[in-house]
Amino acid sequence: MTQHNNAPHADTPNDPWADIRPYADHEVADVLERLSRDSELLDALTRFRLPRMAKWAPPLARALAGHAVRREVKGVTSVREFQMRIASYMVRMIRTTTDAFDVSGLDKLDDDGAYLFIGNHRDISLDPAFVNYALYEAGRDTVRIAIGDNLLKKPYVTDLMRLNKSFIVPRSARGKRAMLAAYQQLSSYIRHSITEDNHSIWMAQREGRAKNGIDRTDPAIIKMLIMAKRHAERDMVFGDAIAELKLVPVSISYEYDPCDVQKAQELHDIAHQGSYAKSEFEDIRSIVAGITGSKGRVQLKFGTPVGADMATPDEVAAEIDRQVIGGYRLFPSHYLALEALGESPELVARKAITRQDRERFKARLASVPEALRPYWLEQYANPVKHKAGRLSL
Repeated sequence: MTQHNNAPHADTPNDPWADIRPYADHEVADVLERLSRDSELLDALTRFRLPRMAKWAPPLARALAGHAVRREVKGVTSVREFQMRIASYMVRMIRTTTDAFDVSGLDKLDDDGAYLFIGNHRDISLDPAFVNYALYEAGRDTVRIAIGDNLLKKPYVTDLMRLNKSFIVPRSARGKRAMLAAYQQLSSYIRHSITEDNHSIWMAQREGRAKNGIDRTDPAIIKMLIMAKRHAERDMVFGDAIAELKLVPVSISYEYDPCDVQKAQELHDIAHQGSYAKSEFEDIRSIVAGITGSKGRVQLKFGTPVGADMATPDEVAAEIDRQVIGGYRLFPSHYLALEALGESPELVARKAITRQDRERFKARLASVPEALRPYWLEQYANPVKHKAGRLSL
């Protein structure tokens, strides 16, 4: 697998993205050393892997965790080597938590080209992880991943994400001027990555996961993407600025979402109380649940680059939606949810549903608290309606 790691040194004046970009190879050893001694990371690991020892002998548990971390990353001196360690865990995760992982469309894209992959967003960490694994399996370079700073509450989380080629999307900047400067920096970094570094990027089509199963692109993201070009060239042609980024829609489909009950709880609380209060470590728990939970079948579909014949951000967003929804795979779980809500799926879909599909769906639904079931079912039924053009958005 080829590896482009052209991020300049953070201590040089020609690194305008030092505070948001992924770590470069020369930074890896120091970051790993810091992580192996980070008490918050070690405590989190021991709570997960050694809960009894963490409770009764925390210093010993922490020491064991630190030793395990140092052993795991021994000899790792580059981003590629770090990701190769992750790849083995990814193989195990796919083997133990999915029934199948199918990829299509990647063969239509240039092997050595850099693309801006914009995808639907269902799982915090797995959506880009599956994209990376598909690229890795095809012998291509992995992507740089856009991640919101709202997920980076702990320094060790920031370090881990930036080691894995994540760059930071500002969501907590205060004030219009600060937000504008932050998005200008982000826009220039993304454009530089594609056009100068020849390094692909993955980002979600909107802020946050689609909790209700409806995938829609936020046109504000398209406006952000062209900010740097507009700033540099006053006579910028919109369609050319879009085509230059080689924007490729990506559609990921999960037969079952390990976080579906938690999403249903959020939708329920918003509907009944007007808001949802997220707990302190909820995002971390969602990441763990997504990785370890049963997903059934998973499909990843790469689309085709958006061309220069676009005139507005809304047109680009509509084209991304067209490709994402068109590439979305409907599984028996989606049709069975529609059926449970009192609507009859089309005959061809009903014929494809096996007895095992029905039993699995019934068992999962039975584990959902009664009050959450309508919201749980809508998550799975909405993609069917969306694909058929029966959603009023």
